Amino acid sequence: MPPDHHSEYLARALAALTPEGHARVDQLLDQLAEAVTDREWLLRFAKARRAEADLGRPDSASGADPGRMLSRDELYALLAGFKTIRDEEPLDDVADWANAVVALLEDEKAALLD
Repeated sequence: MPPDHHSEYLARALAALTPEGHARVDQLLDQLAEAVTDREWLLRFAKARRAEADLGRPDSASGADPGRMLSRDELYALLAGFKTIRDEEPLDDVADWANAVVALLEDEKAALLD
């Protein structure tokens, strides 16, 4: 699969996270990881997003994104969750990050439907 067209957007969103925003992203991803401990690819997805946040940029060195291994139901559940974060998060930088993740998930959804 060719690289998605939203990686640059994600890179900008990650770079723009304030220390408070970074802490909030960590909190959100920790909550996701705790909720999906029995779902391998969802847990890997949460860990990949956490690694990106820690690096402050997309982590292309780690190989294929776990988002590509999600089932249709998992993908739709993540989309709903990240859209809720995007729409309800009071921190603008976190909302922008969530929107970048939504864009990536939308790419995965489009690929799944092809």
